[in-house]
Amino acid sequence: MKKILIVEDHADIRKLLKMTLEFDDFEIHEASTGDAGLAMAKELGPDVVLLDIMMPGSINGLEVCRRIKADVATRHTKVILLTARVQSGDRVAGFEAGADDYLMKPFSTLQVLETIYRLEASA
Repeated sequence: MKKILIVEDHADIRKLLKMTLEFDDFEIHEASTGDAGLAMAKELGPDVVLLDIMMPGSINGLEVCRRIKADVATRHTKVILLTARVQSGDRVAGFEAGADDYLMKPFSTLQVLETIYRLEASA
């Protein structure tokens, strides 16, 4: 069973993602801040992190991504950024932080699932 960590400050988006992922064989965990998300990523070692960029707390999603990818224990984790930041520079910053993919809000749940399956197939 694949572990997925959703790190998103908006409860409605977390709920939508969780409801979508529950139809498949995923173990789902949630965090609402970058700090909590990073701590959970270190503790759980998820296969995939769905990560918002702009969140409350002392670290944003880009920094969470950098730290996940820099840690030997979690660098295998696939990170999909989900964000309202749509400028090309934002996208570049996301990939430079180590993201495996970058989906812009509003996204479709089908798009999220397809991205997860594609990244897992290439692992």
